Amino acid sequence: MIVGKYDKKGINMLKIAIGSDHRGYEHKTVLQHGVTIETKRIEWLDVGCYSPERTDYPQFAYDVVQAIKSGRAELGILLCGTGVGMAIAANRFDAIYAAVVWNAETARRSKEEDNANVLSLPADYITPEQSIEIVIAWLEAHFRGDRYAERIATINSWGGL
Repeated sequence: MIVGKYDKKGINMLKIAIGSDHRGYEHKTVLQHGVTIETKRIEWLDVGCYSPERTDYPQFAYDVVQAIKSGRAELGILLCGTGVGMAIAANRFDAIYAAVVWNAETARRSKEEDNANVLSLPADYITPEQSIEIVIAWLEAHFRGDRYAERIATINSWGGL
């Protein structure tokens, strides 16, 4: 759970870096306007792309990861056709846990069981409206810790970039 950053009304502030290639552009735009959570004020750090013209995904994955690693964002959302390329690129970095999810249940479990701090959505296989539902489920979930934390510790012991 993210604590310690509040707005003037005492509402928890959450900064999310978001990036997509051209195939996820529409979803990215919809998410920035459609995701709301009563107990959190979301600030979006949009790292691109900024139009539906063809782009390559790796740079956007890198930019989202760097926003998290530098502290400019607490979480990240990536979108491409399958979600797989973005997740592969993001997971190259230490302490980044990018999960490809396709419904609210897998999103919730990615946070509860794997402490995913980056969500990678398959824009070709879900609707923009489904992406909103998925992101809300992920943001409302909480890491369970215990045996799940032990698994993350094992992964962390392997090192990374």
